[in-house]
Amino acid sequence: MASVATTSTATLFSSLLKRPSLPVFRTIPRITCSSSSSPIQFNISFAPPKPKKNLPLQQLQDDHDDDSGGSQQLLIPWIIRGEDGKLKLQTHPPARVIHSHALADTKTPNPIKKKKTQSAGTKDSKLSKAARRFYNENFKEPPERLSKVLAAAGVASRRSSEELIFEGRVNVNGSVCKTPQTKVDPTKDIIYVNGRRLPKKLPPKVYFALNKPKGYICSSGEKESKSVQNLFDDFLKSWNKRNPGLPKPRLFTVGRLDVATTGLIIVTNDGDFAQTISHPSSMLSKEYIASVDSVVNKKHLIAISEGTVIDGVHCTPDSVELLPKQPDVSRARLRIVVHEGRNHEVRELVKNAGLEIHSLKRIRIGGFRLPADLGIGKHVELKQANLKLLGWKS
Repeated sequence: MASVATTSTATLFSSLLKRPSLPVFRTIPRITCSSSSSPIQFNISFAPPKPKKNLPLQQLQDDHDDDSGGSQQLLIPWIIRGEDGKLKLQTHPPARVIHSHALADTKTPNPIKKKKTQSAGTKDSKLSKAARRFYNENFKEPPERLSKVLAAAGVASRRSSEELIFEGRVNVNGSVCKTPQTKVDPTKDIIYVNGRRLPKKLPPKVYFALNKPKGYICSSGEKESKSVQNLFDDFLKSWNKRNPGLPKPRLFTVGRLDVATTGLIIVTNDGDFAQTISHPSSMLSKEYIASVDSVVNKKHLIAISEGTVIDGVHCTPDSVELLPKQPDVSRARLRIVVHEGRNHEVRELVKNAGLEIHSLKRIRIGGFRLPADLGIGKHVELKQANLKLLGWKS
């Protein structure tokens, strides 16, 4: 009996959905759904169609009379089961249905339209000519001298690069160039050295602090002695793996330490940085610890502080101090701070005072001090904060 009532109700609903809605509600006879337990009764209302605009009054009245006697649209009820488990009728949908429809994406994405939008956004992201000109004038690196570009690319030192240019072994844009001051841009100009193309991308700037051991020289030109560059062989061997597509940097020392002096020395491939730090105008102080064989007294300290003449220039240290004796060190130790950085300046100052140096070690340059845990022959890469301690502002 319940199945028959349900079928008749569905047929009635489908036949009543064919008419437009009306502004006035009317009630139709009661619909009863019988079940095995007890019947459930619903009162269902109908609405007459809306009046048509721009029609004569008589025609509107006739249409209303026709609709009143015919079938009318059913306001679709919502039959839901309440919290008590019983079915009930309500004119608005349940809250969960409204919520699900609000969160549902009713439009399917159009991939063609999305691609067009992305392409249009790419076109809009292009900078104007004025913006590119402003960037080139204010931020882009200007063209540099040919010898400097060759040195930065790791071809040779700046002086050796100038010799290559003078010998006619450098070709720029199809022509032999013999002027080291020629301005070039490696990203645009085609440069050949000894028949090999110079890469467009230059290696990044690197900065290291090295604890130089005794017996190593800072120049890479003399083959009869061990060079500081040999201590970076492992770093250069793994360069291609860590920086694919970039040429290896040509490393060199900032300033020099003689073969018998140990301690802190800066190694880099940045020529501007090296020139700024090593130039006397930087006034960077350098601190050394000198161990001497003989006994040091007050007159020795006075003689060192008065200075001596080196290469025709009278040089005086910033400070001289006799350090306290250590139980495991029998020799006297002097702490000497200089800023001029003349060749063998500390050794000449101590020698002029009548003392003989046993060992000499540099422990500080500017505000950067040699790390205590850095072993002999080891290096550590410098960060931006360390470069500021060295007086580098760029």
